[in-house]
Amino acid sequence: MTGPGSRGRRASHESQVLWLALLTGLPGALLSVVLMVAGGYDARTTWTLGLLLAAAWLGGAFTLHERVVRPLQTLSNLLAALREGDFSMRARGARSDDALGLALLEANTLGETLRGQRIGAMEATALLRKVMDEIEVAVFAFDEDGRLRLANRAGERLLDRPAGRLIGFTAVELGLEPFLEGETPRTEEHAFAGASGRWEVRRGPFRQGGLPHRLLVLADVSRALREEERQAWKRLIRVLGHEINNSLAPIQSIAGTLLGLLDHDPRPADLDDDLRGGLGVIGARAQALSRFMSSYARLARLPAPTPEPMDVGAWVRRTAGLETRLPVRVVPGPPVTVEADGDQLDQLLINLVRNGVDAALETGGGVRAGWSAGDGQVEVWVEDDGPGIAATANLFVPFFTTKPRGTGIGLALSRQIAEAHGGTLTLQNRESAAGCVARLTLPR
Repeated sequence: MTGPGSRGRRASHESQVLWLALLTGLPGALLSVVLMVAGGYDARTTWTLGLLLAAAWLGGAFTLHERVVRPLQTLSNLLAALREGDFSMRARGARSDDALGLALLEANTLGETLRGQRIGAMEATALLRKVMDEIEVAVFAFDEDGRLRLANRAGERLLDRPAGRLIGFTAVELGLEPFLEGETPRTEEHAFAGASGRWEVRRGPFRQGGLPHRLLVLADVSRALREEERQAWKRLIRVLGHEINNSLAPIQSIAGTLLGLLDHDPRPADLDDDLRGGLGVIGARAQALSRFMSSYARLARLPAPTPEPMDVGAWVRRTAGLETRLPVRVVPGPPVTVEADGDQLDQLLINLVRNGVDAALETGGGVRAGWSAGDGQVEVWVEDDGPGIAATANLFVPFFTTKPRGTGIGLALSRQIAEAHGGTLTLQNRESAAGCVARLTLPR
């Protein structure tokens, strides 16, 4: 509906409502005028009634206009306030028993919901900022142009500058550009203005305001590495001291005894037998100590793997066939090839098979080996029917062994080989039956 003077342009909603109200009452007004003229009223009465009728007609039209337009304006103001982030405004007349009241009620409910969400977001943001300020990890956020947009307190201390002198500078200017490139996570030695040491570098993308950003996290691992190094030295010294003392104590005792026998005058008749037996014990203990030191050197000097394509099925079958004390049943898996150092993996799997056979011989059970593939990984397993393991927590501790003549090197060396190939090695008791299962996981 268009009003006069609109010249084809669409009228506003308010104008359309007003013109519709006027046109709705127009037939009644014209009919009333015709009836008054036909009724023979004098001119004065006709004009008086006509003016009253026109006033009622126009008053009703404008009242209807206000009743329709005013609530829409109220609703519009409320939505505008919500858009501007003002959630304190509420519309009056909200009720659920008519259409307009229901619309206002829903608008008020929306405002309350948005207010709750805003409070929750503000609390979450405040908590995040508090956590970022309290953690001892440097956190930096860079925009798509490589300019710093956020730095926590640890980051300020690391660069020895307050945030006000950091925000807006590029990664090149801050000396952080090398950490925005390269692999992640990684560990790197670096000296900053506020600290130096070894740092774990982690990096990841995120979006803020629809724009890409990069998050850089630098964690100082020097203290943790030093503590781990101290603990490793303590364990090493404790193990070496124990093994060396176990060999040197009997050597020293027997040597003293033999010296005493040589000082006797006259010498005992069985001196030669005593000397031969004592020297034999000294030689056996020296040989045992030599084996121990050789095993330790082998663990410490493991070379980096030289990867080549290797058929997993052929590898498992070949290794299982090397065991002669007990037949090892091979459970076939899918055809699969991995890139690995065949010599090192041979040594690993031989250790697992030998351990499984050692356990199975105690109970008269069997040993099985097989493999499976999936999710970009290959799993090789060795399962035995032995008695199981009681101290599973110490299995991979160097020099820990449950065998009378064991060195405690095999499993530690096997795990080292697995991790050098980017894989894992676990050993645990079977759940459904007695025995153990060793699982080697390698990337395909």
